[in-house]
Order: sequence, then C-alpha cells, then structure tokens
Amino acid sequence: MDYMFYFILTIGILVFIHELGHFLAARMCKMRTDVFAIGFGKRLFGWNQINGFTMGDLPKDLDLQGHTDYRLAMLPLGGYVKIAGMVDESFDNSFATTEPKPYEFRAKPTYQKLFVITAGVLMNLLLTIAIFSGINYFQGKQILKTTSIGIVEENTLAFDAGFRTNDKIISINEEEISDWQKVITSLFLNESGVDKNITVLRNDSNISFTVSEEILGKASQSPDFLVYGNVKPSIRKIIADSPANDAGIKAGDIFLSLNNIQLRNSADAVKIISSSADVELPLTILRGEDTVKTAIIPGLDGKIGIVISDRYVGPIEYEEYSFFTAIGSGLEMSFQYVSVTLDYMGRVIFGNLEVAQAFGGPVKIAQIATESANSGIVPYLGFLAMLSLSLAILNILPFPVLDGGHFIIILIEGIMRREIPIKIKIAVQNAGFIVLLMLMAFIIYNDIVNM
Repeated sequence: MDYMFYFILTIGILVFIHELGHFLAARMCKMRTDVFAIGFGKRLFGWNQINGFTMGDLPKDLDLQGHTDYRLAMLPLGGYVKIAGMVDESFDNSFATTEPKPYEFRAKPTYQKLFVITAGVLMNLLLTIAIFSGINYFQGKQILKTTSIGIVEENTLAFDAGFRTNDKIISINEEEISDWQKVITSLFLNESGVDKNITVLRNDSNISFTVSEEILGKASQSPDFLVYGNVKPSIRKIIADSPANDAGIKAGDIFLSLNNIQLRNSADAVKIISSSADVELPLTILRGEDTVKTAIIPGLDGKIGIVISDRYVGPIEYEEYSFFTAIGSGLEMSFQYVSVTLDYMGRVIFGNLEVAQAFGGPVKIAQIATESANSGIVPYLGFLAMLSLSLAILNILPFPVLDGGHFIIILIEGIMRREIPIKIKIAVQNAGFIVLLMLMAFIIYNDIVNM
C-alpha cells in the first residue's frame, strides 16, 4: 500500500506540473483547452463551469462553450491536456472536416505551437531547479562527513564490485574523497561510462580495485548499492498497544544496544528481535542527549510493533547559500544530472548498456519513492526533482506520442507551410503509442524480475 500511495502521489505531482505547462501556454496563446486530465481512460469525476462537479463520463452532446473540464481518469499513469484542433493522445479527429477556427491549435503560428508543445518539459525542468535550489537555500547543502561503508552483504552488486563492510574510501580515480557526497558524485556523476579505480582503507591496509562501468550502470538503478556507515537503528513509528509502546519506546529513539549486543544498523535489531519471541531483552536507547535503559519482550510473532530504519549519527556539515547562489547551485545540479542521463541514454542507443539497467518503470519508481519518503521530506523531494528531470528529457525525445515527436511534426509543417494530413499524423501517433506500450511492458517486466 505504501508503494501504491507514493507511486500515485509522485506521478500525480509530476503529471500535474507537466500538463499545467501545456495548459498555461495554450491559454497564453488563446487556444481552447477542452480537457485537463490526470490519468488516462474513463473519466471518474471532474468539474467544469457548465455543469459543475459530476461523476462519470460527460454527456456526448455537452457543449463546454470554450471552458475546460478538469477531471481525474481511471489509469494513474500519466495525463493530458486536450487542446482544440490538435491531434494528441486522445486521437480525436472530429475537427478534420471543418475549417480551422481562430482558437484552435492548428490555426496558430508555428512559434506558438512550439511554445505550447515544449511548455510541459520546461515546467518539469523548472520544478527540478526549484526543488534543488529550495533545498540548498532553506536547509543548506547537507554534507555527511564520512566515507565509511556500512554493511555489504555477499551476492550484492557492492560485494561483486569489491567493497566490504567497514571499508573507508580513500580515493576514486586518484581523487581524494572526504565526504559521502563526493563518493556518490565520483562514482556516478563524474566521468560516467568508464571504469573507476577505488582505493579503500581495510583492516589498516590500503586496498585498490577497479569497479567496471557495467556494474556502475546497474548500481545507478539501485538506491541501496552502497550504504554509509556511522548509522544506528532509529524508531520512526510506534504501533499502539504493542510491546514497544508498553516498554515506553518513543518515535525518534535510537537503539544503541539490544540484549547487551551493540547494534550496527536496523538489520541487527530486527534479527535479534525476530529470533527472541517472548524473551525479555535488555535495551539501551539514546533519546535526545539522554541514555535510557529499559527492556522489551517481543510477541510470539517475533515483533515489537515499531517502524524502524537507519539514521546517520556521524558528523554533518552544512554549506549555506544565499538566494542567488542557491539558484546557481540548483542549475548546476540540474545540468549535471542532464549530462549523466544523456550519457546513459547514449550508451543504451549504441548497445553499451542494457535498457533494463538504464531505465526504471512504475515498480522501480514506487520502490524508490517509498524508500526516499521514509527517509524524510528532503530525500523524497530530491528524488522527485531527479524524476521530474528524467521525465523532461524523455518527453523531448523526437519520438511519436511524446512532446519531442509533436515538435518535429510542427517543425516539418512550418517548413512546408502546410499541415500534414491528419490521417498520417494519427497513423504515426498510433505506431508510436504501440511501440511505447511495448517498451513500457518490457521495463515493467524487468522491474518485477529484479525486485
């Protein structure tokens, strides 16, 4: 249910922002917008100025008189703005037998059409820049001053790459590493598409190894590829009428030791609790600056009624920004991610990277959205910004159905000074839609296989 909620929330925000761009641009160019829809397919409910709020489909003979029907549709996998006189995802061509009207998309000059069709992408780009800038301005750039790696299990990508539990990263490609942000930047953003030479401190000795670009490509789709050290299990929620509630445990508590065993992360705590059903366990908690000792008795199901995750407890620095430097930093971060995304897309096109490694579908989005939201509002907003940027880049690709495909058709019509026959445009849209559905099905399949 968490996955479903955060997937719908995330897609809903991004689709709303994207379609709002098309909607506002169309209104600025005095085009009629018949429908503003979140979702595809059957109309569930909506509102317009003619008949107010209604459930289900609108009467087929309803004349909106230039007003917009704002609706929620059944399939929460996108959305659309139906602009009068435009061949779009609705495949409506009822206007084809009439002369172009002044308020229709097809009657407007080329520059206005291009503005309207790219406005959604521009809004997604602006959302990304705004989120990155806002995080930097209001919170400052949070820098985790650690390069120590947490638990690395066998048969994971990190283990196959050569990393081990408690490794301390010294350098990547001969560049000295001093914080976790530099670890991520050096591994995935700087010089993407090449092998990386890693030096770590392991058992008081410097160890060097190389991580292949193939593993890094797979790791870029895995949010838990490497986890930082210096963490302790943190309690995010207490279930009412549970052993944890009876023991006086509170949300925000940090477990230091359980059954007289020092805890390294939440996995340690879960392992001890699940294997100690109906057994009293001594527990040491850090609550604020106070150390509290208590005891907990897991139920017969090996649970104590908590939602638990890892919290970083090491040193943190904040790099503060003024309003304008925050915007500059947001722009820099955005274009850095654009560069990396285009690099990965290029590697897919030239066969150097599998589609499944470079792209994630609804399942992957739901998974990462939930994990980032569970870590707090700032990680979730960061994920939302990166996903918004990915949506902008994908949408501007010159492919039928996507905004980039419409852009190419508009350019061709502008050069030819006449409209391409509607039958041809619908045929192109249909072909592109089918290919896009096949690609989406393939990506969803890979999401499920790789869960």
